[in-house]
Amino acid sequence: MSAASSIVREQGVGALTVADVLNRAKLGTRAFYRHFDSKDQLVQAVFLEMARVEVRRLRRKLARASNPVEAVAAWIDGRLDLAFDASVRSDLRNLSLEAQSQMFAAPEVVGPAYRELLSPLLQQLELGKRQGIFAKIDPPTDAELLHGAVWACVEQQWASGNCDRAKARDAVLSFCLGGLGAPEHMIAAVIRHR
Repeated sequence: MSAASSIVREQGVGALTVADVLNRAKLGTRAFYRHFDSKDQLVQAVFLEMARVEVRRLRRKLARASNPVEAVAAWIDGRLDLAFDASVRSDLRNLSLEAQSQMFAAPEVVGPAYRELLSPLLQQLELGKRQGIFAKIDPPTDAELLHGAVWACVEQQWASGNCDRAKARDAVLSFCLGGLGAPEHMIAAVIRHR
């Protein structure tokens, strides 16, 4: 796994071959096929592991939240880190772009990682719905919509490099939390808190 992750980080999914993984890991073919049935299964495992690492980072941010609105804001902040925080973006940018490009080409390869990445957000949306904070939402659909809004900001920053994080954050929070039906005073509180 480590060898495959390194190759994907350095050269992208297209450069990943079983032979290169075996060479880098100093393993034989038999050892590889004990763990994976195919290259696609290996790529799926690489993306899933990447998502799990990212989810652990996001959960640390969400742990400081005292309610679902703050938790959704923390998840949004965490995902915006991909574009605006140099310590995060350097490692995850290439893998995130690779995963995004595979989403349409091979959704079965990236789907488990995508669901993993959305899981902390989905949990907070479900909690907020149960608590009556988010009115009339469909948590699975809304998790995907929120991810799309955040991803648009991330891509815009990657493309231009001149976005203002505070403005992007405020716009995404206002749009997303407003769309979820969060109370105005709670939205204002998370926008003020940076």
